Amino acid sequence: MRTAERLEHRIRRLAGQAIGDFGMIRDGDKVLVGLSGGKDSLTLLHVLLHKKSVAPVRFDVGAVTVDPQIQGFDPSPLKAYLQRLDVPYFFVSQPIVEEARIRMEGDTFCAYCSRMKRGIMYTTARREGYKVLALGHHLDDLAESFFLSVFHNGSLHTMKAHYVNEDGDIRVIRPLIYVREHETRDFAHTAALPIIPSTCPACSPHFRVPTQRRHMKQLLAQEEKNNPRLFDSILAAVRPLLDGFREEAVSRQNASDRSLQNY
Repeated sequence: MRTAERLEHRIRRLAGQAIGDFGMIRDGDKVLVGLSGGKDSLTLLHVLLHKKSVAPVRFDVGAVTVDPQIQGFDPSPLKAYLQRLDVPYFFVSQPIVEEARIRMEGDTFCAYCSRMKRGIMYTTARREGYKVLALGHHLDDLAESFFLSVFHNGSLHTMKAHYVNEDGDIRVIRPLIYVREHETRDFAHTAALPIIPSTCPACSPHFRVPTQRRHMKQLLAQEEKNNPRLFDSILAAVRPLLDGFREEAVSRQNASDRSLQNY
């Protein structure tokens, strides 16, 4: 098997394992992929399209792109690409950057933009009848989030593999949680995926530079040089934190236990 085929097989296998471990996709689901045009979301789209063709359960796949109207960023070529793939595609353009300049208070641009994009994706999913939103976060994202939470918030927290949004009407899944970032990068290159270059202004003079995540990425990369199995250990450590449904059940049980203490 060639290197490119071996990598594609590995990513598909790891994504399939995550989908199975956390019950991410159910028979009859309509899954909407949050497609930024980056390496991770494009890799996720291709993984889910393959799973759709071979999975024992029936599910549909669509995609949504939110154009935040960042100068120099043009995700519109994705329209023709998704048409060739015969994937239902929804393209929403909103001046998030300009809105951030006016409305953003006590927050980083990245956090504001992420929150706005998520809201738009939820709205699109509801309007088009999708009950599942798939995001392209990978193991590196989970590891960075975990240590940022420990270092800066004093809490054991990271991104959830599978959970229900606050309104209780959309399940959010992250099928790439077992996949490393360098694997999505290599796959995107070997598969010649149509990556849309990012021109995020978060590091411009208009916005406070979000250095914490970048610093954490560098710290983990340095540590991995000394410990090649670092991310295997991190995954084992954070696994109990990944299941949003389990956490919700534990929270309800704890609340019940506290209420019983009053009797």
